[in-house]
Amino acid sequence: MPDLDSGHIFLTTLAPIKPGAPADDPHTSYEQRVRMALAMLPTAHQSPATQEAPFNSPFARNCRNHLARMFVLNDVVYNGRNTQNPLVSQIEGHNPLVPQHVDRLKAPYLIFCADVDAVTQESDALPTDLSPQQQQRVRASYARELWATMREELIAVYSNCYGFDTVQSADDFVAYLEQCHVETTMPFHDYYLQLPAFHILPVKPLIYGTLTPFVLGLAALALWLMGWTTLPLLGWSSLWTGLGGMLLGVVLAILAIRYAIRNGEKPLAPGKYDDLPSVLKSLYVQQQFSDFFIEQQGAAPNDLYEAFGAFMSQHKPSNRHTMTQKPGVISSADAQNVIS
Repeated sequence: MPDLDSGHIFLTTLAPIKPGAPADDPHTSYEQRVRMALAMLPTAHQSPATQEAPFNSPFARNCRNHLARMFVLNDVVYNGRNTQNPLVSQIEGHNPLVPQHVDRLKAPYLIFCADVDAVTQESDALPTDLSPQQQQRVRASYARELWATMREELIAVYSNCYGFDTVQSADDFVAYLEQCHVETTMPFHDYYLQLPAFHILPVKPLIYGTLTPFVLGLAALALWLMGWTTLPLLGWSSLWTGLGGMLLGVVLAILAIRYAIRNGEKPLAPGKYDDLPSVLKSLYVQQQFSDFFIEQQGAAPNDLYEAFGAFMSQHKPSNRHTMTQKPGVISSADAQNVIS
C-alpha cells in the first residue's frame, strides 16, 4: 500500500543538496545553509513550551497537514556486515576480514515527509482508493497549496538543492517535488475510532482451488504409470490429463500468489472522522464541552437544557469549517486560535 492508506497521502521526497558553497558566501556550505534555513522555521504551537511562541509553523497555514517534517540526511547508517551462513561462507572461501561494500550517499539529501488528506479540495471526502494518476493529482494539489502558503520558506530551504534554480512558479514546484518523490512503504496512521474492515485473504478457497487440479493431475499420472492409458468412465488420456492438471495447478498457484500480494497492497479504508477539518473540529468541541461541563455543574434541568441549546447553536458541532480550532495549535482557549 504505497503512499496512499486510510484516505491519506503519506508523501516522501528526497532532494539532493548541492556540493560546496555559493560564490557570494564561500564560508557557508549549501548543506549548512539548508540546516540554518530549517532551524529558522518556527515550530507549531504543539506543546506547552511552544504555545506562547510569537510565530507558528508555516505548515499550519493550510488545512491539509496532519504531520510535516523536513530534515537533512547526511548519509545512510552502516548496519554492519551482511549476514551469511558460516558453513556456506567457509565452503565458498569468504574471508570475514575483507571489508564488504558499504553503501554511501553521493550527496546529502533534504528529506520532506508529510501526512496529508488525499483530496484536492478541503470539502472532499477521504477516498478509499486512488489510481496512481489520481494520487499524482493529489500531490500536485498539495504542492500548489504549499507554494501558495509558504513560498518564501520553501525557496529559502530548497534554493540550496539540485534542480531548484528553474523553479519560478507553483507549477514548477509541482514538477520539482514530483521529481523528488519516492514511494512510502511503511505509512503510520493512528486516528481510527474503530478498526476498519480489513481485506481478508480467503486462504482455504485459494488452497483448495490450487491443490485440487494438481492432486487430480498426480492421480491421473499415477494411473498412467500403472498402465491405465485412459481414465475410467471419462475416456480421457491419463498422461495428458495428468500433465494438464498439474500445469493448471501451477498456473492457479501463481495467480493465487499474485492475488494475495494485490490483496495485501490494498489501502485501508479511511475512518469516519479522519480528515484534518474533522480532527480539528473534534479537538475544539472536546475543549469547549469540557468547559461547558464544568460550568454547568449543579445547574437546574431547565437551565441546563437552555445552556446546552445555546452551546450547540454557538459551536455548531456538525459544521467542520466554522467554530473550529486552527491548525498547528493544541488549545482553542485563545480567540486567535479559533476559526469563527
